[in-house]
Amino acid sequence: MALTGIQIFKLLPKTNCKECGVPTCLAFAMNLASGKAELDSCPYVSDEAREKLAEASAPPIRPVVLGAGVRKATVGGETVLYRHEKTFFNPTALAATITSDTAEADVAAKIKGWNALQFERVGLNLRPELVALKDASGDAAAFAKLAKLIAETSEFNLILMSESPDVLKAGAEACAFKRPLLYAATESTVDALGALAKEMDLPLAVKADSVEALVPLTTKLTEMGLKDLVLDAGSRDVKKSLDDQVAIRRAALKDLNRAVGFPTITFPCEMASNLDMETLIAGQFIAKYGSIVVLSDFSGDSLFPLLLERLNIYTDPQRPMTVTEGIFEINNPDENSPVMVTTNFALTYFIVSGEIEASRVPAWLLIKDSEGLSVLTAWAAGKFSGDDVGMFVKKSGIMDKVKHTELIIPGYAAAIAGDVEEELPGWTITVGPREAAHLPGFLRGK
Repeated sequence: MALTGIQIFKLLPKTNCKECGVPTCLAFAMNLASGKAELDSCPYVSDEAREKLAEASAPPIRPVVLGAGVRKATVGGETVLYRHEKTFFNPTALAATITSDTAEADVAAKIKGWNALQFERVGLNLRPELVALKDASGDAAAFAKLAKLIAETSEFNLILMSESPDVLKAGAEACAFKRPLLYAATESTVDALGALAKEMDLPLAVKADSVEALVPLTTKLTEMGLKDLVLDAGSRDVKKSLDDQVAIRRAALKDLNRAVGFPTITFPCEMASNLDMETLIAGQFIAKYGSIVVLSDFSGDSLFPLLLERLNIYTDPQRPMTVTEGIFEINNPDENSPVMVTTNFALTYFIVSGEIEASRVPAWLLIKDSEGLSVLTAWAAGKFSGDDVGMFVKKSGIMDKVKHTELIIPGYAAAIAGDVEEELPGWTITVGPREAAHLPGFLRGK
């Protein structure tokens, strides 16, 4: 049973050292009890107290690691119902389906196409993580063969789907190094699949006809020593499935019901007859509260908006989206191309780079770390001062790429021009337009 804030406070060192990020041990204890802090944030808690506090400090929804390698994903681990309360931590994992009766050549072609679906955004590589291999015939050998093919020839991790424990065992043994998710233990297979998941140390999905029917299954599995579980409440009706997602999240977070404190899996591919409708339903579950979303296929026009939605929802709302500091080449610049500088606020970067690209003028764009603030806000906060900009230009390496010594600064930062000149003797500091929309005309006129 979870401890109250006062009970936790009694086990803390009571030093009020503030190293955990809050002013008092009592405040830290209250945050710990509500799932808004982690026990590791306290550097002075004793081993004895740590053991007693393990349950209270654990997230109400267990984080579960899926797969291995570069597309390994963690799902679950959430501590709030609403994103504005804190943040959502572990992004929804996206999967597409392949059936076990698919020809190997077709599987290879699909995987090749899916591998290419990667999108650069805000310095991040956005891509799906999973392939759901679905048993279509009960042939364990054919299932295992395709599982091995997918695992060995792609970065994707797997969800192995079958009603037969024997088929799942064969598939799991063929791709064990990818740590696949076994789908799914039901009332009739819970003992066999529980034993298999425990033996191979694999995550296990649990399926029932309702949220209430999941409880005895998850209770039985946790008593067997299994912790990495994923829940499927069974409904394939869009409204009922959404209701189930909300009910599971509320029960785990508000009622601290550990029996449903696990990530969930949803199947838009079984709720719609075409990929467009699947995409709409998937968007709903990314927002509330699917930990894994399984589609029938991946295509660029469907996947990109889902990846972008996922990025937006699972970005901390209290921290602005940023771009990595550095030099960005736009329109293939050369040693004579103009050099511009701005802040690393993602919206600023995309607007400015988009206007430069539209101008078709080759240019170098320097992005300075301003802690995610826009130009005017960063200047007012002292994060985009002339001295700092000048030092950044020196260290950026741009001087090795161009022959000229002219730097274009944003119009809203015109006040820093003199300080930049002092820091960069011999350079000409040109004040650019205030609005990014005026950049194409400005650049073409130079």
